[in-house]
Amino acid sequence: MKKLVVTGKTIEDAVKVGLSQWNVMSDRVNMVVLEQPSRGFLGLIGTREAKVELELIPDPYEEAIAFIKELTAAMDISTEVKVKKEKDQTLFELSGSELGILIGKRGQTLDSLQYLVNIVANRYSSSHIRIMLDAENFRERRRQTLDDLANKLATRVIRTKKDVILEPMNAQERKIIHTALQGHPSVRTASKGDEPNRRIVITLR
Repeated sequence: MKKLVVTGKTIEDAVKVGLSQWNVMSDRVNMVVLEQPSRGFLGLIGTREAKVELELIPDPYEEAIAFIKELTAAMDISTEVKVKKEKDQTLFELSGSELGILIGKRGQTLDSLQYLVNIVANRYSSSHIRIMLDAENFRERRRQTLDDLANKLATRVIRTKKDVILEPMNAQERKIIHTALQGHPSVRTASKGDEPNRRIVITLR
């Protein structure tokens, strides 16, 4: 926890000094009054300013970003994070060099990092938040790849009249396959198995 001791003619003045130093609003700090202000003799001699201790309340997104930068710095990767608030989640778009290392095979490293980032963020949040990580537009490129795969395999099922079982995928990727084929007139999808080996089966309707 970051702490700061500030002074001012009044408690309010002291708090303003601290808030301006951290560039945050009052809802981001806890306050403890160490000394009340005193006007002293005749309002002139022995005047004592208010002394206040402020404690910065961690922001879950700032803590998550700090974790990413600390981790990537240890890997000698310079990373910037752009935050985009979406309807039901917050997107962290990573930019920098050597991001292929962070993405990994089929995004497995990126998924693992995303898991850790969510743990860090939710440690500092009173309500559950969801963060998605992306790098070099990988998520959109992967979505398009899975869309194409879903339609190609649907065509195979129709042609051969045999079920197709895909390789294990995480819930996010399975959802892309399900969504791609949910309105298909000839095939349907279902998930089977347990995590982390849960996979999709494409069958004829």
